[in-house]
Amino acid sequence: MNLRTEARNILYISSGAAALALGIVLFLAPNRIATGGTPGIAILLNYLINLPIGSLMLLINLPLLLVSGKILGKAFAFRSVSAIFLTSLLIDLFSEILHFPAISHNTLLATLYGGIAVGVGVGLILRGNASAGGTTILARLVAARSQYKPGQVILVFDVFIIVASGFVFQDIERALWSMISIYATSKCIDMILTGTLSEKIVHIASNRADLLSQKIIEQLGQQGTILTGTGLYKEEQKTLIFVTVEARQITVLRDIIRNNDPDAFMVVMDAAEMLGRGHGV
Repeated sequence: MNLRTEARNILYISSGAAALALGIVLFLAPNRIATGGTPGIAILLNYLINLPIGSLMLLINLPLLLVSGKILGKAFAFRSVSAIFLTSLLIDLFSEILHFPAISHNTLLATLYGGIAVGVGVGLILRGNASAGGTTILARLVAARSQYKPGQVILVFDVFIIVASGFVFQDIERALWSMISIYATSKCIDMILTGTLSEKIVHIASNRADLLSQKIIEQLGQQGTILTGTGLYKEEQKTLIFVTVEARQITVLRDIIRNNDPDAFMVVMDAAEMLGRGHGV
């Protein structure tokens, strides 16, 4: 076991649990806005039976962890148990003992900032090689025994929570606010896990690849890769340039292609994650 890596995991998990707890206590729960996964289910149950949200999250998660220990692996399961216990403890500490007041009762502000805080919390826990529990664990269990993907299972549960919130709170607008909160949460999770890269991935199919490569290096200072392949039509030979550039350089790259090979075909995609050559760790 790498102690440095585990220390970093602990830091991620602790920070994520705190952010997740604060998002629920300070924004979502006081304004009756459900989020996705176990926290959302616990918020709904808290409204119905008035038990502490943290304790409800623990009761929901523990059976899932016990069942899924073999699938998740011992190390991952242990970190997940720690994350769930810490999150549940902090939620009840902040709400039931310290009685933190809601920062805002404005529904829009509570929805956005609550969703952001929960997303940051879950993202940090995932960065710590752990799970925040709930639907994530259940999705892995279902995916392991069926043809459904984890993302599809999580989506079904989130839709169920959104619909249920409208019935529980007897207010359809609460369900709509919950949808916005879940969307903000998912975007923040993606940002935490993949970063905020400004680079774009560009594929250029050209018969003048050598000339374009030279111009790209001269004008953009970018290194790339030349790939060769066969086209689907009449098995014609194709040359493909693969290069990553910053978003602000796309216009310059487009002009290079237009001026040197008007017949070239260019495809631009977002870079989700980059490692090596000064990127990532």
